[in-house]
Amino acid sequence: MTSPVRGRPYASIFAFRAGVFDLDGVITRTAALHAAAWKRLFDDFLHRRAARTGTPFRPFSNEDYRRHVDGKPRRDGVRDFLAARGIALPEGTPDDPPEQETIHGLGAAKNALFRQLLATQGVEIHTSSVTLIHKLRRAGLRTALVSSSKNAAAVLAAAGLTELFDVRVDGVEAARLGLAGKPAPDIFRHAAAELRVDPADAFAVEDALSGVAAARAAGYGLVIGVDRAGQAAALREHGADVVVPDLAALPFGSAPLPDALERFADIARLLAGRRPALFLDYDGTLTPIVERPELAVLDDGMRAALRELAALCPLAIVSGRDRADVARLVGIDSLVYAGSHGFDIAGPDGLRLQHAEAADYLPALDRAEAWLRARLASIPGALVERKRYAIAVHYRLVADAQAADVEAVVDAALAEAPEQLRKTGGKKVFELRVRLPWDKGHAVDWLLATLRLERPDVLPMYLGDDETDEDAFLALRRRGGLGILVAAEPALRSAAHYRLVDPAAAGRFLGMLTELLRP
Repeated sequence: MTSPVRGRPYASIFAFRAGVFDLDGVITRTAALHAAAWKRLFDDFLHRRAARTGTPFRPFSNEDYRRHVDGKPRRDGVRDFLAARGIALPEGTPDDPPEQETIHGLGAAKNALFRQLLATQGVEIHTSSVTLIHKLRRAGLRTALVSSSKNAAAVLAAAGLTELFDVRVDGVEAARLGLAGKPAPDIFRHAAAELRVDPADAFAVEDALSGVAAARAAGYGLVIGVDRAGQAAALREHGADVVVPDLAALPFGSAPLPDALERFADIARLLAGRRPALFLDYDGTLTPIVERPELAVLDDGMRAALRELAALCPLAIVSGRDRADVARLVGIDSLVYAGSHGFDIAGPDGLRLQHAEAADYLPALDRAEAWLRARLASIPGALVERKRYAIAVHYRLVADAQAADVEAVVDAALAEAPEQLRKTGGKKVFELRVRLPWDKGHAVDWLLATLRLERPDVLPMYLGDDETDEDAFLALRRRGGLGILVAAEPALRSAAHYRLVDPAAAGRFLGMLTELLRP
């Protein structure tokens, strides 16, 4: 899938860490109630004004609703519509009654009309939106509601949807925190902060022009416009990456990642006028997964391909293995090697990084290693692989019935040093790593900056196969680069953009890339 606005591929919304949804028009059908309340409010006001001033009555229209009030905080909507008609009213105070012709008074009148309609007509929901949110939550994504309405809590309660969201940023919360309303990005940024995700790692769904503009300005990785009012072109102009009539029509809602070989022409178009900066995982990407780590030997054809590619573009190997180990296995001195998930980096021309604080965690790793070796010795097939800044416990050769026993031992070792170590997973492996904010994604960011590759004529690309590679996929997604997952099964839950089925397919992809880059 290619975004019609920014030209970036998006295979699945399940690749993101969180989704942020508007309420009216996206989840519930109260947009019609809001529109009816606004029309009754302004038509009554304009009738009274025409009678007093003798000016012609011009009713509040659907276009007025879309342009001036839809998606905005109530008083902003009042203020913007009146300004469009050349009408100035005093601001008033929050205590103004609905009959008072002030900004606050008209806002109170609109709220009273909406609540009256809500009580008499109830709340309808967009079933496709609710179904999708349930799927997202089951897949592990966090969800937030962002609404300008001060009635959002009441609407959610009436619809029975309160438990659908981890975070709610509505008109009440925005007023309490002093956040500017849509189209300002404030409430979308606050929602991402409350979800504890970078906006680039989240997608937003909006049906209002002001909401789309707000999500775009907040830096969301994907902005989806839902066209309920025949304004698809305007939604795109305001920043929507994708516009659909309903969330059931999302072309990538549950689609697997597209095959990078089949879609190589798309990748070639993205590379037009640019060169790639390649970052490659080792195990499972350049070599097949094997029973024991020392058996993962790079074949001569792949080594020759890497050597030629390194002469055509920047190339780095980013591995969970120790740097010296992966450098020995690849055997090409001209490459950059990032070992231990990026904690230890070295390359030509004196390039070197060792994470300054990581050495402080070595005693904890030493104790955990001793603990694991002693307690796993009785489980046939369990293999403890010590790396400088991590310990991998492989259970590929362990009987299925004892896999849980291996994890229990790893968890017990972690419990001895929870402030210093953290547990990650992978393909038949558990890993204890130092608890520092550093990973393959940080390593790729550091290399791009250090090698002066943060330029518009460079397209960063990362090939990886495992859980720890997701950090790099997310880093490149934030930068507009490409992530390619090497996996036999179609993936719905990866931050990558494309997929290759196995290391052999990765080799073919690298060969096609070489052909593209040759002078």
